[in-house]
Amino acid sequence: MLPKYTVEYATRFRKHAQTNHYSTDDPVACEEFVEELLERGYAIHAIRHEGLDLPAGEFDRLVKKAAGLLASKHICASLGLKPEEEKYRFGFTA
Repeated sequence: MLPKYTVEYATRFRKHAQTNHYSTDDPVACEEFVEELLERGYAIHAIRHEGLDLPAGEFDRLVKKAAGLLASKHICASLGLKPEEEKYRFGFTA
């Protein structure tokens, strides 16, 4: 049985890069994992849903959502805000 979501990514080292895969059936866990990849600067090669590459629009929406989560966390940590206040003031989703 294929997992619902698979993310193909690579760690960046000076001379070597290794492609890795992360799989989950939970769309929220997939978004959170993409958020972690963005935070660490890892290369995202593909995001698949049930074995098929996500269409460009859906791929972009997932990455944008993950970037919003990351921005929200950083704003809350830097400014000492609660997620509700951050959303009201800056509009990112926590």
